[in-house]
This record gives sequence, C-alpha cells and structure tokens, in this order.
Amino acid sequence: MNKQEIVDFLMTLPEIELDYPFGADVMVFKVLGKMFALLSVNDGVVDINLKGAPADNEALTSVFTAIRPGYHMNKKHWVTVSITDEIEEGMLKGLIDRSYQLVVAKLKKIDRDRLAIQR
Repeated sequence: MNKQEIVDFLMTLPEIELDYPFGADVMVFKVLGKMFALLSVNDGVVDINLKGAPADNEALTSVFTAIRPGYHMNKKHWVTVSITDEIEEGMLKGLIDRSYQLVVAKLKKIDRDRLAIQR
C-alpha cells in the first residue's frame, strides 16, 4: 500500500478525525479524540505508528524487520510499521483495525455503542 491508499483506508473507519498536532509532516488519526495511528514519511519510506497489545507487539518486532517499537511512543504499547514489501496489505489493514479497536475499547460505553452501530 502507498501513503494515499493507507490514508483512504484509515478514513473509512467510523468517526475518524485527521489532525496535525506535531506539524504538517505527521498525520494523526483519532477516533472520537483518541489517537490510534500516526502516519509520516521518513527518508522516502512511509511509516505508521499503531497501538497493539504488548505481547503482540513483542512478537511482531521479533519476526518482521519492518516493524519496530513505536518511534517517540510508549514502546510497549505502540509499534512503527515501515511500509515495505515485507508488509502485506491484509496484514497492515489488520494491524490498523486492531489499533482502532484497542482505542475504541477504552472509550465510554455510550461512544463504543455508537461506533458499533456504524460498523
């Protein structure tokens, strides 16, 4: 996936907001005000920071060279995924969905219920 395809996919998720709190180079995607993905381009490579379960993140970073502990994030709960040939589209979409769901799970029940209706 290229950067625009990733952005297009992210924007299909319910209640997404796009923000630039860290400057024009870092796209921050939020669900109901809570960050779940950061997208940037570094040295020509698209990177996306995503939230994940600590055990899953540890496994991913040990298996894939394109996935490493989250850059400028809590390294236990976030990973940075560099978009290379190693990362298949289905896997990336799954990681994005998982990040979204982990953040949604921490929202108030009324907000979770509203999102469940939209999905």
